[in-house]
Amino acid sequence: MSRDNGWSFFMLNYVWISLGGAIGTAARFWLSGVVAQRYGQTFPYGTLAVNVTGSLIIGMFAALTEPDGRWLVSPSFRQFFMIGICGGYTTFSSFSLQTLTLAQDGEWFRAGANSIASFALCLLAVWLGHVSVALISKV
Repeated sequence: MSRDNGWSFFMLNYVWISLGGAIGTAARFWLSGVVAQRYGQTFPYGTLAVNVTGSLIIGMFAALTEPDGRWLVSPSFRQFFMIGICGGYTTFSSFSLQTLTLAQDGEWFRAGANSIASFALCLLAVWLGHVSVALISKV
């Protein structure tokens, strides 16, 4: 494969993953809106629904398309679906799959550390974001 063909293939993967991300993002916006409209916004039911369904979908797809799975798909299509669509739909799905893989590999400490660190650090980060904007807004 020439250098130009390799670069074209590389860029085409970016295009497909980006397209998948757009599809996932639109699906997230739609579902979270429907759920919020139906059940209200006093609790983030829409986000919870997206995170849970995204985790379910990526788990099923990963299992179905792994080397011993029932469906044979190309690595490019797995990237389009798992990184693009599922990643655009919810990054929680990626987190869940990675944590499950660690646990399945017997890496219980790492799976637990990933769970605790993700929760604690993301909560801290969102708090720091709020605090920093509040401080900047006062200036």
